[in-house]
Amino acid sequence: MQIILTHEQADFDALASLFAASLLNEQAVPVLPRRLNRNLQAFLTLYGREFPFVDPRDLSGEKIETALLVDTQSLVTLKGMGKKTRIRVLDHHPLRENLPDDWQITVDETGATVTLLTESLRDANQHLSVPQATLLLLGIYEDTGSLSYVSTTPRDVRAAAWLLEQGASLNIAADFLNTPLSPKQREIYELLSANAKTHEINGHQVVIACGDAQALDEEISSLAHKLRDLLEPDALFILVKTKEGIRLVARSSSDNIHVGKIAAEFGGGGHPRAAAALIKEHPLPSGEGWDEGGDAENAQHKGSKPNATRVPCAHLLKILPGYIQPSITVAEIMSRGPQVLSLETPVEEAAQLMQRFGYEGYPVVEDGKVVGLLNRRSVDRAISHHLDMTAASLMDAGEVTVAPNDALTTLQERMTDSGWGQIPVVDKGEVIGIVTRTDLLKTLAPDTPHAAETNYAALLESALPKVRLDLIRKVADAAAEQRVALYLVGGFVRDLILERPSLDFDFVVEGDAIALASNLVKKYGGRITKHDRFGTAKWFLEGSKFKVESLKIESDRLESSTFNLQSSALPTFLDFITARKEFYKSPTALPTVSRGSIKLDLHRRDFTVNTLALRLDRSHYGELHDHWGGLVDLERGLVRVLHSLSFVDDPTRILRAIRFEQRFSFTLGIRTRELMDEAHRLLAKLTGQRIRHELDLILDEPHAVEMFTRLIELDLLPAISPALKRDLGLADRLNTAFNTSQPPEFGEIERIAHLSKRRALGYLVWLLPLSIKDLRIVCKRLHFHASLEDALFATRSLCDDLPSLLDAKASEWAMRLDGIPPLALYAASLCPIDKILRERIGQYISTWRHIQPTIGGEELKERGLSPSPRYKEILSQLRAAWLDGEVKNEKEEIAFLENLLEEK
Repeated sequence: MQIILTHEQADFDALASLFAASLLNEQAVPVLPRRLNRNLQAFLTLYGREFPFVDPRDLSGEKIETALLVDTQSLVTLKGMGKKTRIRVLDHHPLRENLPDDWQITVDETGATVTLLTESLRDANQHLSVPQATLLLLGIYEDTGSLSYVSTTPRDVRAAAWLLEQGASLNIAADFLNTPLSPKQREIYELLSANAKTHEINGHQVVIACGDAQALDEEISSLAHKLRDLLEPDALFILVKTKEGIRLVARSSSDNIHVGKIAAEFGGGGHPRAAAALIKEHPLPSGEGWDEGGDAENAQHKGSKPNATRVPCAHLLKILPGYIQPSITVAEIMSRGPQVLSLETPVEEAAQLMQRFGYEGYPVVEDGKVVGLLNRRSVDRAISHHLDMTAASLMDAGEVTVAPNDALTTLQERMTDSGWGQIPVVDKGEVIGIVTRTDLLKTLAPDTPHAAETNYAALLESALPKVRLDLIRKVADAAAEQRVALYLVGGFVRDLILERPSLDFDFVVEGDAIALASNLVKKYGGRITKHDRFGTAKWFLEGSKFKVESLKIESDRLESSTFNLQSSALPTFLDFITARKEFYKSPTALPTVSRGSIKLDLHRRDFTVNTLALRLDRSHYGELHDHWGGLVDLERGLVRVLHSLSFVDDPTRILRAIRFEQRFSFTLGIRTRELMDEAHRLLAKLTGQRIRHELDLILDEPHAVEMFTRLIELDLLPAISPALKRDLGLADRLNTAFNTSQPPEFGEIERIAHLSKRRALGYLVWLLPLSIKDLRIVCKRLHFHASLEDALFATRSLCDDLPSLLDAKASEWAMRLDGIPPLALYAASLCPIDKILRERIGQYISTWRHIQPTIGGEELKERGLSPSPRYKEILSQLRAAWLDGEVKNEKEEIAFLENLLEEK
């Protein structure tokens, strides 16, 4: 006889695996465990006839030759088993130690055991009824949190998709995954709720609830789910006394807490997010009380006996710190690649480093080992006294270090004990980073105002049209299923509070942003591009279930310089960013990034008004997170950088500060203005592409004129290039170009290459007054597109020749202006030139450039002329005749041609 077994207190994965294994081996009998979870009992009451399950009491007792264990590695002995019974195991849990050598074991890392069996059914083209497919889907969904746990694999998703194709019902699955508590369960639930205690361990909120459940014949796991949803801890541990012994049920919502490993300490096991164990009872010393020792009086008052869970609970509390990784580690807030000093470093060199990079202290190392810390106070004192000393003489000696995985409490202790404000981070004997007192305080200090203090859900829903709001909700639902925190950040939140239109949907994910975007593509279609190094992804909505209406092309958007927030069109893509922090190894360099929290991610941004975040997942929907005072600065109308090295890290922020100041009619913070003055020379070290990108954005703005006026006022343009001297007429030229109507005779002017008309016109009007020499310097500095560069030089040369064309004929004008883009000619017409010259340029753009002879090369060939450069000469003369009025119709044109040919 062959049988299939699973574990007691079976869940849906166990039951589904029993059934799936029986389909793959029809000779084997799927034996139900003696105890089933209540939702499984309810499922079998309705659909049990669809399945070949056998009650263990109904077994014949004949000899059992083979037993297959599914979703478990623990054998339940049945009558008929003996030493010769062959045991096979199919499971997805980690392999247990000390299993018999003769067992045949298959363990594979999937989210659910039934996934392994479903793959075999799919390969065998097995047909399933709706209840059968639904049971298998329930097994996958229950063990993967409906495909949202981090332990979920692509194999689980593919298996679930096949089951849905087989007819699995999501409606039925939802009913049995969320069953209400029975009266007995409700009674124990209330007891556990009252006894639950919260402990902060390595920065995580851990809830432990203990109680007596000997009167309960149903499963405990439902209580764990309900308590977790109520309390929302990072981890939950339930210890209850049952008839079989003390049962431990554990749940985790954090990657830093692997409850499967913790349950293994008590002889159990499970997943990183869900685990259980059955613990032998511990005798209690006389007089010991309820659970953690603090509620004995209450328990006795209720008539309960002292609970045997106390000893396991004490042991659990003792071991938890060793299993729970810190919520924020030193590695998350440290600066990588630190500069270190040797013992021989002169004090002048140390002073220069401190002045250049702004650090208050430097580790001193000898043979790679930390031997001290040199701080600014000691350096300043030595310099003021003109002391010629080295780091060895000035440093605070010591070997104070932390490891990258240390908790912030460890870091705080090191700082307190040593008095050092900068602690080197050492890994495997190498100094890999440094963490400062400021880093620690910014992480530990309470927010002002407090994060999530205000809810903006109503404002969000009133501001967005239904189609966009629906899109955001779908993204939020996907984040909730994946159990990650989701935030709308930056410009969108800022503009929402300012009640200004915006289309910037930037999402930051505390977790895996690429995984979230990938799941959205699987669910709704479209495609993604990703950048693994930065943890970012773009979800392109074209081809998805969301209808993407055609947006105006980029050039039109830039020229209108406004958006209508109530537009029903969706963006073409959404950005997803993994919360990260950045470190700049040197001024103007691109940053080095690593994962971090939303608070650290917001701290890497440019200005406080751009650090606002709106959380969207689950019960947090609409919460405003303001860790860096952005809301107050919005109310005060202040542009303020987050830290003193902000402009040193990224000098493009100087130009951005001007843009935000003028766009919102804000004021630069006093300290921000000082830091700009100190760092403006670093603009010269930026690449031309980065500078040009910021200038592009300024030209796009409705207040571009005011922004350029401010750049001139602060003398920032010469910092970009010495050729950009103070230009007092620039504001008038830009104002004329952007804010006056184009004369009708110019008609519809084509763009220059891919550039928007507004950008190209802005650069032309700005730079045309420069000399050819300075123009060449600026074009090289800003790396202009070749088409724009050619237009600038051609138009600059034309401006020099314009006075000589005052009395020229139309054909002479055409010959001189041909080849210059009409937009560049329009820019030339905006320069301070004679009115007649402006009119002639208008005539050329609207009329003369379109005039061509009706006779072409074919007609010349028919007249016996062999193809040669002579063709171009003749056709040019014909066009000139038309332009100058010498030819007014085709008959006169033919006569003119005849004369030309006779002359030759």
